[in-house]
Amino acid sequence: MEEKSHFLSNEESSDELSFEHFRFQVDGGQSPLRVDKYLVSKIEGRSRNSIQLAIKAQFVSLNGKKIKANHIVRPNDTVVIELPYQKREFEIIPQEIPLEIIYEDNQLMVINKRAGMVVHPGHGNYSGTLLNALAYHLNLKGEQSEGDNRMGVLVHRIDKNTSGLLLAAKDEITQYFLAQQFFEKSVERRYLALVWGNLKNEGGTIEGNIGRDPKNRLKFKVFEDGSEGKNAVTHYRVIERFGYTTLIECSLETGRTHQIRVHMDWIGHPLFNDDRYGGDRVLKGRLYGKYKEFVENSFALIPGQALHARDIGFIHPISRERMLFSSKMPPSMEQVVERWRKFSQTNG
Repeated sequence: MEEKSHFLSNEESSDELSFEHFRFQVDGGQSPLRVDKYLVSKIEGRSRNSIQLAIKAQFVSLNGKKIKANHIVRPNDTVVIELPYQKREFEIIPQEIPLEIIYEDNQLMVINKRAGMVVHPGHGNYSGTLLNALAYHLNLKGEQSEGDNRMGVLVHRIDKNTSGLLLAAKDEITQYFLAQQFFEKSVERRYLALVWGNLKNEGGTIEGNIGRDPKNRLKFKVFEDGSEGKNAVTHYRVIERFGYTTLIECSLETGRTHQIRVHMDWIGHPLFNDDRYGGDRVLKGRLYGKYKEFVENSFALIPGQALHARDIGFIHPISRERMLFSSKMPPSMEQVVERWRKFSQTNG
C-alpha cells in the first residue's frame, strides 16, 4: 500500500481544494469487493458513511475514473481518494484570533478575511492563521491531531494578501456538499481587482491553462499551447477607469492557484502592487518625481496585490436555498482606489 498526499504552501492557495490523501494498489489476491467497503477496511478511523459521501462528491477514483459506491475493486486496481481539505503534517493549535464572521449557522460559516492573514498553517507559519482562529472559535480544546475531521473546515482558500469572503464547513456532510458545488462550478465567486493599464474592452473572458512556472517555482504561468497546467477561465468587466489603472470585477469558472493574478498578467494588466507578477513597480505613466511618489505611497497603503473576494454564492446543504454574501473592499484598498480616482480627475 502506498499513501501519498500533495501539499500547497501558504502562498499557493487554490480555490478548488482537492488533495490526494491515499492511493492504494489492490493486492493481487484480493477477492471482488465494493469500493466503499474496501476503503473502510484500508483507512483507519473512516466510517463507511464518510467514504460514501466522498465517493458521491466525486473525490474517489478507480484506475483514473470517478466511480459509484457499489463499484467493485479487483486485483491490481488503483484506488485514489482525494478530500476537499489539506492533509495535515502537524497539529493545529487553537488560538484566540479575531474573526469577522459575516454569517454562521450549525452547518457553515462565511468569514471576511483580512489581507495579510495566512489561511492554512504551513512550513514557517504554524500559528496565527485562519485555521488556528477557526479551531478556537469552534471550541476545540487542546491540540488537534491530523486525523481530527473537525479541522477539515475550509472548502476553498484565497491568497495571504487577498482579502475577502471564505466559506467554511462545520461538519463532514456540509464539507462534501459544498465541495461538490465547487467541483461542479456552481459556486458564484466575484472579485474586485485594481490592475495596471487601461483595458481595451469593457469586458471579456480569459482562458488559458495555468501551471507552475518551470523557471520560478514560486510563480504560476499560462501555457498557451495547452500542453501543461489545468484549464482556467476568468471573466472580467470594467467597473471604473483611472487612465493608468483600471478597477475591474472578475468572476471565476475555475479556481486555479493565483488564477486572477496570472491571467491578468498574461494579458498585460498585472494587479496593482502584486510583487509576485511584476505589479509592484510603475508600469504606466512617466517616472517623474511627483507621480512616482504618488504610486509608491499608494503601494505602501496595502500589504500586497489589490484583490478582494467580494461575493460568494452557493446552495445551503440543509435548506437547499441559494445564499449570496457580499463584502466591501477593505479600507486600505478603498483608499488606494480613491487616490487613483482623484488622480484621474485631476490629470484626466
